[in-house]
Amino acid sequence: MYNFNYHKPKTVDQAVELMNSCDDPKILSGGHTMVPTLKQRLAQPSDIVDISNIGGLSNISLEENGSRLNIGSLSTHYNVSNSDTVIQKIPSLAYLASQIGDPQVRYRGTIGGSVANADPSADYPAALLALNATIVTNNAKYQAEDFFVDMFQTPLSENEIITNILFDIPVTGAYVKFRNPASGYAMVGVFVAKYNSSVIVAVTGAGPKAFRLSEAEELLTKSFDVNSLSELKIESDGLNSDIHASSEYRAHLVKVSLQDAVKIALK
Repeated sequence: MYNFNYHKPKTVDQAVELMNSCDDPKILSGGHTMVPTLKQRLAQPSDIVDISNIGGLSNISLEENGSRLNIGSLSTHYNVSNSDTVIQKIPSLAYLASQIGDPQVRYRGTIGGSVANADPSADYPAALLALNATIVTNNAKYQAEDFFVDMFQTPLSENEIITNILFDIPVTGAYVKFRNPASGYAMVGVFVAKYNSSVIVAVTGAGPKAFRLSEAEELLTKSFDVNSLSELKIESDGLNSDIHASSEYRAHLVKVSLQDAVKIALK
């Protein structure tokens, strides 16, 4: 680990001011990405700005009209999975959070840190796409479809801090993940969200970034039933292929996981 200056601001404004004044700062929230990166000397920041002590960023609530769920960026995966509000309004999101990593990761890792990191095998990107999420920072708002630019790439600037994330509330939904047994990351994860007049299907783990399945969405919007997916073909072109699974196998997993997700959503 290289030497760095450590800061622990108490407000977002203080954190942004620090970020602007440092040569090469990095934000730390839960630390499950940043700390291993530092230990392996894969990054050499001049300063670490630890935002975990900032108040008001771990609240979970409904917006005043009740149409959207508001989750603070410092909410841990455990907070999300055990929140009565999340369980009541979007149980599929609570379930997704409960499947992240292991208990140690869930108690410390934060939704904001995970989303900002944009790992192509993380679980939350599928949820953000399927639930029409809006990512709110200290100076901007991003729609989920525009946020995941590429592998580990987002539109966030160096002095931006995610403060909260807003989620649409579907009629029903489900998340199914084929889990890497070693890391807990998704080799393939599929999130299905059914709304009054549409269906959104989002996939993580299969490609260099999370993406939507438009053909599946059209089929399920016409008839939200597993049988409507019988003729659906998932192309393997552009999907990840590595020591864990070939692109063809991932394509197979996407369809099987999607079918399972629809079955669960219909229960």
